[in-house]
Amino acid sequence: MAETRYTRDHEYIRVDGDTGTVGITDYAQQQLGDVVFVELPQVGKSVAKGGEAAVVESVKAASEVYAPVAGEVVEVNGDLEGAPGTVNEDPKGRGWFMKMRITDPAQLAELMTEDQYNDYVAGL
Repeated sequence: MAETRYTRDHEYIRVDGDTGTVGITDYAQQQLGDVVFVELPQVGKSVAKGGEAAVVESVKAASEVYAPVAGEVVEVNGDLEGAPGTVNEDPKGRGWFMKMRITDPAQLAELMTEDQYNDYVAGL
């Protein structure tokens, strides 16, 4: 079963083996409002933990999407280019941004579990 971890910047990574699917949380998409544009990284790009991996623009603001862990981008969700609103409709499903091969699995332990993330958001 895939395990999902969360950052304080409201990204999630759903881990399945040595690959993680990355996107923004439901809380993040609510704060952004209607997403109108998504800039995805190139497949093959290496990203550092906390490094800029993508950009999401809404009617309110533009915001970076940071890599939850270090890795290499192995796939991007090209569907978002034509339908960026999918991020609002289904952020943890069809609204994912990229898949990455995780290069340092130990970094996952530094991220929040779903319960920890829910507590964190409740305190905001």
